[in-house]
Amino acid sequence: MAEQLKIEQNSVQETLIIPLYARWMCTEKFPHLFQDETAGELMQKIDYDWSKQEKQAGSAMYQFGALEIAMRQKDLAYEVSDYLKSHPTAAVVNLGCGLDPSGRSCDNGTCKIYNIDLPDVIAVRNQLLPAGDREENIAADLNDTAWLDRIDATGGAVFYAAGVFYYFQTPQVRALVDAMAARFPQFRLVFDACGPTGVKMMLKTWIKSAEIKDVNAYFSVSDAVAELGPWNPALTVSSKPYMQGYFPLEGAGITKFHRFLARIGDKKMCMQIVKIEK
Repeated sequence: MAEQLKIEQNSVQETLIIPLYARWMCTEKFPHLFQDETAGELMQKIDYDWSKQEKQAGSAMYQFGALEIAMRQKDLAYEVSDYLKSHPTAAVVNLGCGLDPSGRSCDNGTCKIYNIDLPDVIAVRNQLLPAGDREENIAADLNDTAWLDRIDATGGAVFYAAGVFYYFQTPQVRALVDAMAARFPQFRLVFDACGPTGVKMMLKTWIKSAEIKDVNAYFSVSDAVAELGPWNPALTVSSKPYMQGYFPLEGAGITKFHRFLARIGDKKMCMQIVKIEK
């Protein structure tokens, strides 16, 4: 076996671990709902102490957290593939890509794939998931929108972000949307979001360690049309619940408790996939 890439705990790269393990777990436990064959392969290439994840993997709450990650990935992939039906040569842009290979799973053979993340993350991705044909890994801060100039959107562009905007403040998300609207005559942006209570729960550990006081400053959405629609009259905003709004949460291994949590998430926490189009 080739030498493994070491991922240190409490590092930027460690943020790659939770979604990677969740995608592997769902592939193993709920293959009828979600499959990411690269997740297990990537885990074998990483030198990391997985014992914490392994200890938690049997709990219903941890499994539901993995299901959240899997379902949002599946929903976002649906929206990307749907856009490619009418824009077959479009740019497919994964915002805050981590080690997510979903651009490739949506590849129709003619689109262009871009994976954007911070330099430390892209350094890891380049070793574990080097860019293939019609694909480019770009090291950039999403808030420095100069990276948009590197996107060839002559055939259209579909941008997607999974688990990313929770760490942004609302003006940062709006600035990114405005920059896209100014540069591209036609595009689609899709991302997962939730209401203020959900954001507080998701960011609880990170906020505590960062000593952040104003949690409400971080991006949250309860009613996407009402809250984001006024940003730009040239854009169309819509949303769907992401646990059960696209695909039924059922089949082997899915319990009544999982479905109960999904209903709470979709309705009370406003867990949703937001779509903004021009």
